[in-house]
Amino acid sequence: MRSLGVGMIGYGFMGKMHTYSYQSLPMIYDPAPAKIRLVGVATATEESGRKAIDQAGYEFATRDYRDLLARDDIHLINVCTPNHLHHDQVIDALRAGKHVYCDKPLSVSLQEAREMWEAAKNASGIHQMTFNYRFIPAILRARQLIDAGALGRVYQFRVAYLHSSYIDANRPMSWRLDKAKGGGGAAFDLGSHVIDLIRYLLGDFASVMSTMETFVKDRPVAPGSSERAPVEVDDVFWMQVRLASGAVGTVETSRLATGSMDEIRFEAHGEKGAVRFNSMDPNWLDFYDATLAGGSYGGDRGFKRIECVQQYPKPSALPGPKVSVGWTRYHIASIHDFVDNVVNHRQSEPSIYDGMKVQEALDAAVRSSDFGRWIDL
Repeated sequence: MRSLGVGMIGYGFMGKMHTYSYQSLPMIYDPAPAKIRLVGVATATEESGRKAIDQAGYEFATRDYRDLLARDDIHLINVCTPNHLHHDQVIDALRAGKHVYCDKPLSVSLQEAREMWEAAKNASGIHQMTFNYRFIPAILRARQLIDAGALGRVYQFRVAYLHSSYIDANRPMSWRLDKAKGGGGAAFDLGSHVIDLIRYLLGDFASVMSTMETFVKDRPVAPGSSERAPVEVDDVFWMQVRLASGAVGTVETSRLATGSMDEIRFEAHGEKGAVRFNSMDPNWLDFYDATLAGGSYGGDRGFKRIECVQQYPKPSALPGPKVSVGWTRYHIASIHDFVDNVVNHRQSEPSIYDGMKVQEALDAAVRSSDFGRWIDL
């Protein structure tokens, strides 16, 4: 079995999740695509570096990510840093001949995203984005149905990604609320995921019309501080979309959706059928087959619940296919896909190109909100 060394850039919330995913591969997949060695981690503070060594077993920690790129025994570079740092880290890793796994969104601007895609096109390494919701069994099943023509021509869709994480007006400032570091608010943080889902399931965007609202205008600069700073990014984001296929739909993302936890809602309606999914009930995909006969009391028509649960194909081995699925498992499946593609020399999807296409839609959405009109992509 091939051995692959991992270099992790960033060991915050997502850095820990990605680390856990690498550690899980030999237990979840039988056989695993490769033997994973957690070699090095680059962190903003020495404390985080020590924690990564103690918690996860990384062999060394550094404050400079370039130290990871210089190591011949590090093959995979995983970028889990604030959005504004992705550009240089990804490009440098690609130019160093590494395989790159980058958290979403790709960057803070379309120009940077395009530069990253240019670097990826000319690189020898495999590259992949962390659009982990592509790896939900129910979403994979929806893609099968759509590709098989079960919906026929898709007329319309609606998607929402709802959080309530910023309801507290006294939640302090962080890089996610800093436009220069995050690129945007709910649109970039949550919208990047569902924009990718739309592209994955229904195809490319043609034009958008969007509105972005900031309801909490200022927040404490630090925990417990009485000093407040203005918030420059959106709390809530709405977008009307026309796809290249002709389908029309809406996108809504919010970090002020009281009563929501981490909820993705997706529906698509076509001439022959429809699908719908909710991430808070992730074991099921609802499918409506309009080709079935109607009749008294509805005949055979109605939404059918497909038991997608955790029915990942082999070599997935643990947990079993009947066990309820969840957020952690999507990340493990995404990391497995990346490592498997590296071993088999296949370019991954979603790739940096997909990240760039999401950035195109986000850039158009920002301009639409600023100018108050439809923007073509």
